[in-house]
Amino acid sequence: MVIETKTLEEKARELLKSRGVTLDEIGELVMFLQKDYIKDITLEKCVESVNSVLTKREVHNAIITGIQLDILAEEGKLLAPLQEIVADDEGLYGIDEILALSIVNVYGSIGFTNYGYIDKVKPGILKELNSHDGKHVHTFLDDIVGAIAASAASRLAHQNPGDSHYITQ
Repeated sequence: MVIETKTLEEKARELLKSRGVTLDEIGELVMFLQKDYIKDITLEKCVESVNSVLTKREVHNAIITGIQLDILAEEGKLLAPLQEIVADDEGLYGIDEILALSIVNVYGSIGFTNYGYIDKVKPGILKELNSHDGKHVHTFLDDIVGAIAASAASRLAHQNPGDSHYITQ
């Protein structure tokens, strides 16, 4: 049985919200990535692009899988040594980034460079998700949110090829 895309999308959006991530916060990351390249970009356009990314089945699968693994790690329900690796967001694990790249892959090479940059600098909600507060595990979520933002930014760049140049001023 194949689950309907609409059902997956609703679950993915619900999970993001339940983990404290809003579409506006992801839109702000898109703005961060594109403000120097697309003249007159607005948060509304950025959120619209995020919403478009969130219609893709590959994105739903990554969100649902990653957040479920984060929740299981919070509850101590993963087998050792995976429990410790995910709970501690071990730097050499890398599977969290690989899952996120499945999102970025939908939007081409610009998505990969956007993702690498935003994952490195971790602005906005990404900094909060990566804080390792001891209560919540966001090993997968921070990378997933960064990948959604990178994909939405890439989508905007592809839609505005004439506007996508570095704005000096």
